[in-house]
Amino acid sequence: MPACLQDLHRSLILPDAWELTVIMKKMEIRRGLVLFDIDGTLLRRAGPHHRQALVDAVRRVTSLETTTEGIPVQGMLDRDIVAAMLASAGVSRVVIARKMPEIVAAAQTVYVRRCPDLRRKVCPGARMLLYRLSRRGVPAGLVTGNLTRIGWRKMECAGLRHYLRFGAFAERARDRAGLVRIALQHARRQGWINRTSPVALIGDHPNDIRAARANGIRAVAVATGLSSTEDLASYAPDLLVADMRALSIEMLLG
Repeated sequence: MPACLQDLHRSLILPDAWELTVIMKKMEIRRGLVLFDIDGTLLRRAGPHHRQALVDAVRRVTSLETTTEGIPVQGMLDRDIVAAMLASAGVSRVVIARKMPEIVAAAQTVYVRRCPDLRRKVCPGARMLLYRLSRRGVPAGLVTGNLTRIGWRKMECAGLRHYLRFGAFAERARDRAGLVRIALQHARRQGWINRTSPVALIGDHPNDIRAARANGIRAVAVATGLSSTEDLASYAPDLLVADMRALSIEMLLG
């Protein structure tokens, strides 16, 4: 076959290498992104170690005896919990702000040393969903009120760390909506998603639904935490299920 006809034949059958690369990248980006809360979503009844680490860190840094009793910790960021503990003990805002970095560091050190085996604390369907996302090549990450080393240590002790590519943690933003924004920015920089890719946030608290709404992504509520199905439904999530066994990738990203 003459060279000119060979070129014509190839152009009619296959795109050139550059076009093929663009097509493949678009297909990959379209896969989307799934973000997970930790407590009440990936794990439940993980024990008192997390709260105690905050109490012990405050004592170590300030010599004050504090407690999380009476503080609605569900859905809160760790820094806000510490601030509430200190405020209840009569500490001023100025002192709280000054001591916070040291307390944050101490709490993480304490928890990493004490975290128990959490493999039996994984919520129903969570491990299988993460596995399916990994097999499909869909990136999964954390958006959590946990401090960084606390969050990752929980995932290690639960046997889930290898499924998660990144995380947005308590010390990085003022609220959960800000953490979602950080997670989305990171995923875009990595080339995992673009502004049209489907993204879902799975959480067990109204704050997770609010954070998803604030960032224009899919809000998926699971009733595996302390919030009741009725309470979660009142915030009109895009999806509401009893636990992650009821979720498919198509439901999340389709």
